Amino acid sequence: MPGSNCCRVRGPFGHASNQRRGVVMSFSINGKTAIVTGAANGIGLAIARQFADKGANVICADMDEARLVDEWGEQLDEGNVRYFAGDLRQRLTIANLVSATIDAFDQVDILVNASRQVLATDALDVEDTSVSVLLEQNLMTALQLTQQVAKRMIRQGESQEEGQVGSIINLSSIAARNTRPELMGYSIASAALEQMTRSMALTLAPHRIRVNAVAFGSVMSASLQSSMNEHLDWRDDIRAHTPLGRIASPSELTDTIQFLAAESSSFITGEVLTIDGGRSILDAVSAPAH
Repeated sequence: MPGSNCCRVRGPFGHASNQRRGVVMSFSINGKTAIVTGAANGIGLAIARQFADKGANVICADMDEARLVDEWGEQLDEGNVRYFAGDLRQRLTIANLVSATIDAFDQVDILVNASRQVLATDALDVEDTSVSVLLEQNLMTALQLTQQVAKRMIRQGESQEEGQVGSIINLSSIAARNTRPELMGYSIASAALEQMTRSMALTLAPHRIRVNAVAFGSVMSASLQSSMNEHLDWRDDIRAHTPLGRIASPSELTDTIQFLAAESSSFITGEVLTIDGGRSILDAVSAPAH
């Protein structure tokens, strides 16, 4: 996995080379430019930090400018990290994000749609707007940003004769397949995001742009830790319903995201990789909602 030095092939400039025809590909994202949404907190923040640590140019996008500045501090607008604050539910904001990325780093090679929202749903309340809110936030924002970034990647690929042109990664959830009525809106949006992933993968494959998703279960983010501090039984509940018996660390998710972003996964597209410690293969009826 990322960080390992085994099975690497050195190129003429000392970097791990991206050769094909049976040679193991590199996990390196050094010098690539990535947009990561939801980068002010949680999993999006963890992904953006790992990408920056691995030498990628990173645009950290989020609505919460104050938290972006607080989390990234002196790294922002220096070296290989920039931030972009705005409401990505607006098409103009998305266009501005892509333009800002090109202005800063001249290209975009990787997109990680990590901005997600979770809301409870009352399935029988006709006044409940959670489904439409979650479809807009978790599906439509990712779709519209994917469309804009893909167009830019296609133009970049016109001057590139071979190799990967771009990689797009969507963050989903095992809620797409595990049915819980109180999470109906989140489940619908997650399932739709996975279908969008497959559709865009087919559309963009001729342009050498790969599109994949990662569906995860419980990851020890700051928000989950805070929730478990309030609900002391959650930790044991999650462990009891996870065959591997524990909660994932953020690095177990971010390493997989890096793998999908790098040339090492060059023949993987349209896939939804599940990272949940085996939880989704259990009987979903008694599974925890957190």
